[in-house]
Amino acid sequence: MGCAISGLIPKQVMDVKEDVPIVHLTVEHKELIKDTWKVIQENIAKVGIIMFVGLFETHPECKDVFFLFRDVEDLERLRYSKELKTHGLRIMHFIEKSVARLHQTERLDQMILDLGKGHCRYSAPPKYYMYVGAEFIRAVQPILKDNWTPEVEEAWKTLFQYMTSIMKQGYLEEEINQRNAVANTSRERPEKMLNVI
Repeated sequence: MGCAISGLIPKQVMDVKEDVPIVHLTVEHKELIKDTWKVIQENIAKVGIIMFVGLFETHPECKDVFFLFRDVEDLERLRYSKELKTHGLRIMHFIEKSVARLHQTERLDQMILDLGKGHCRYSAPPKYYMYVGAEFIRAVQPILKDNWTPEVEEAWKTLFQYMTSIMKQGYLEEEINQRNAVANTSRERPEKMLNVI
């Protein structure tokens, strides 16, 4: 208990239709996230790098999802990688946008849903999403120092559970869309063949 990964599995209510957990952010969660983000934001590039190096250390199989990092064995070298810094910043900017939209639920949900759909197109499955949240929490704990409390930890864990559940929903929706597109293409081919004959 007390480590960044413990408790990341939410006390959840399952949406029977999609089998995706529904997680709710309280007003207190949102305020704690916004307040601590101000400190985290000052170290945004550092957190992004620490987060991904930690991710690849604790879950080396995650590297397979990232074409640029797939064959990198020396994780210390990754700390100085321009590509890793760029990707880390991209993720941190997404978190920043999410924090800015905490009180605009519809916009936040759509943004996260779209991210999940994009991850389906990149073949980055949902099983990896919570790992990023756990590594983010590990990376920000030392930066927040005395501002890190059990309540702050719970708020950030809940945000990542929330994001993960919606991303998973987006992933599943896109997966269905892709299957339907393939099925429609398969049905059209025989008709086209008949028209040629």
